[in-house]
Amino acid sequence: MKWDGERMTKSARNKTIDFDLDHAPQAVLEQIATLQPGPVSLAAIRDRSINGDSFQVVRQFPDRFADLALVDPPYNLDKRYDGLNFKHQSTGEYQEYTQRWIDLIKPKLTPTASLYVFADWQTSVALAPVLAANFTVKNRITWQREKGRGAKGNWKNGMEDIWFLTMDEREYTFNVDQVKQRRQVIAPYRENGQAKDWHESAAGRFRDTMPSNFWDDISIPYWSMAENTGHPTQKPEKLLAKLILASSNPGDLVLDPFAGAGSSLVTAKKLDRHFVGIEQSRLYTAWGVYRLQAADHDRSIQGYTDGVFWERNTGALQRRLNKKKG
Repeated sequence: MKWDGERMTKSARNKTIDFDLDHAPQAVLEQIATLQPGPVSLAAIRDRSINGDSFQVVRQFPDRFADLALVDPPYNLDKRYDGLNFKHQSTGEYQEYTQRWIDLIKPKLTPTASLYVFADWQTSVALAPVLAANFTVKNRITWQREKGRGAKGNWKNGMEDIWFLTMDEREYTFNVDQVKQRRQVIAPYRENGQAKDWHESAAGRFRDTMPSNFWDDISIPYWSMAENTGHPTQKPEKLLAKLILASSNPGDLVLDPFAGAGSSLVTAKKLDRHFVGIEQSRLYTAWGVYRLQAADHDRSIQGYTDGVFWERNTGALQRRLNKKKG
């Protein structure tokens, strides 16, 4: 940041999307959807980012239309979101809050739909029994945030959870080959002179590994990344891409009732899925629409290249691969 004599301005490399509504492009404001009272058709909400209260808006949606839901509700913490405060609740109160949004969203999911619910470790304790009472719990993903302040009286909180849930115990989408991770091979093993379980590409020697429920390859968006916004709890597109690719197919519809700055909607669009998002803050909705419009021209997802997910700090390798292919 620097001072231009009247106000603080960003450096040329700072790509953070944090404009206020007074400076939002008119084309963005025109694309923010709001709903009049009463039922709406799927055609009226598909591929739209809706500004409103999810607990009211979801009631207007048709039933059984979403193939995948990504749910990132406020964690059970004191947090401020664009002037709206979420206050820490007792475990029982937060469980009642969780059951409220489940009762609204569940009828909107197809019988074979999947659901991912985000939480920190404390919120997970309250969530677990409520989620298990309403869905089939398939797994709990833990991902490394690689950010956060240290604590002198406790361990630094560097992990978050994602609960993987399905409507049906057996019938659901899971595209394991779509979410493999590419790791560099340090000591390549050969059998009869041939590479075993690894391959050589233009960028080097790699092994495409099966995904696990611990993710250590996620980078939190930061100021020089085009996806970064001023939202305080933004999820990375790379993280959301794994969930969308694994649990939906091209042309499916992704529902996000707490859309924030639109990361899930943008990622769904880049991966050829339809989407419906709801966000209470008009400012955050505007940031999301701005990003959706940018995705018309840039469909790249940081850390996802050549149909696989790459480890952290491999951007140069990915660029080299794209250059060779180009």
